[in-house]
Amino acid sequence: MFSKILIANRGEIALRIHRACRDMGVRTVAVHSTADANAMHVRLADESVCIGPPPAGQSYLNIPAIITACEISGAEAIHPGYGFLSENAAFAQIVEEHELTFIGPTPEHISIMGDKIAAKDTMKRLGVPCVPGSEGALSHVEAAQAVADEIGYPVLVKAASGGGGRGMKVARTAEELPIAFQTARAEAKAAFGDDAVYLEKYLSKPRHIEIQVIGDGRGAAVHLGERDCSLQRRHQKVFEEAPSPVIDAATRARIGETCAKAMADIGYRGVGTVEFLYENGEFYFIEMNTRLQVEHPVTEMVYGIDLVREQIRVAAGLGLSRTQESLVPKGWAIECRINAEKLPSFSPSPGRITAYHAPGGPGVRMDSALYDGYAIPPYYDSLIGKLIVQGEDRDDALARLDRALAELIVNGVDTTAPLFRALLESPDLRRGDYDIHWLENWLGA
Repeated sequence: MFSKILIANRGEIALRIHRACRDMGVRTVAVHSTADANAMHVRLADESVCIGPPPAGQSYLNIPAIITACEISGAEAIHPGYGFLSENAAFAQIVEEHELTFIGPTPEHISIMGDKIAAKDTMKRLGVPCVPGSEGALSHVEAAQAVADEIGYPVLVKAASGGGGRGMKVARTAEELPIAFQTARAEAKAAFGDDAVYLEKYLSKPRHIEIQVIGDGRGAAVHLGERDCSLQRRHQKVFEEAPSPVIDAATRARIGETCAKAMADIGYRGVGTVEFLYENGEFYFIEMNTRLQVEHPVTEMVYGIDLVREQIRVAAGLGLSRTQESLVPKGWAIECRINAEKLPSFSPSPGRITAYHAPGGPGVRMDSALYDGYAIPPYYDSLIGKLIVQGEDRDDALARLDRALAELIVNGVDTTAPLFRALLESPDLRRGDYDIHWLENWLGA
């Protein structure tokens, strides 16, 4: 086991990783920008190293500074968290070249799954169901039109690199396709430096279902069921639950076993999430995230497992702590992402916290790095906390969420907490009757 791990991230996820390390008796090194000098993960870590000024490109994305911080502190491994460098294959390679351990997949697997075309080709070969579409990147609109004519409209033009909804355009008719194709290419080039795009069938009312997997890097892998992340705004998840209201045990076992076998076949190392669109009883692979997900706590609550601990164990060569047979879901868990944003515009709301109270009680977990007096900097993502609840069933979990939201106090900035109070009044949400377009339609009503 490692004696010291450097946490190459900030905010709630850096604190989450620190806590897992502390539980395992592992010392931690926090890195931070000058804007985060007083952040909670910095205050609690055993050591801290300033790696640059506030802009992420000069600090949290500054690879030489992070490697130097390892050398200064004597850290043996780096945990990247999510975002920033977590899915950067070049960073993982550099970490290994410096004889440090990257707590995550191999550079090769990060690279393959980071390219949506290569990922789709790989998953097809491994027997994972995929969305009908082009076999690879499309260089001109005529090729896109030929594919669209074959699979039928509407279609989705998607960037091969990146994510977050950028470089994605829907064409509902043949007349709309040329503009969608050119716009997606231009957005992809501007956002990711790569204008490669491909085409997929556009599903009209799908749910977003993702399967959590863990591999030991030596040919063994397990799955931990599904999360339903269908409530999204601008392709960003805001509300996640496990299990899904529309997946039964037999379906869960079938798709979970398919994903676990695929990861075992390629010798995948660490945690990962295989993401699908689900419609009319069919799964369609869209991408794989080769890192810890923001919404990982709902899986932890339902399966009684610490996924960060599993990441560290696998990276240290200790293998998986659980067998597939021992991974049995219990109860229901829901997560709300609490952002420092002003409603209804969802514009960022940085500022100083004048009062903070985290909800508690049975089945309630608040993952946040907030504290009274903390100044939320304007330079980074607006996520300030994740409220997670667990109940015996979905109704119980929803009741606890209602209570926990009522207890949550964050003064000094605007937050998205009122959005979830309002959502809980929706009959559709109460029934679990929603798809990936539902929230935007509801917000527009």
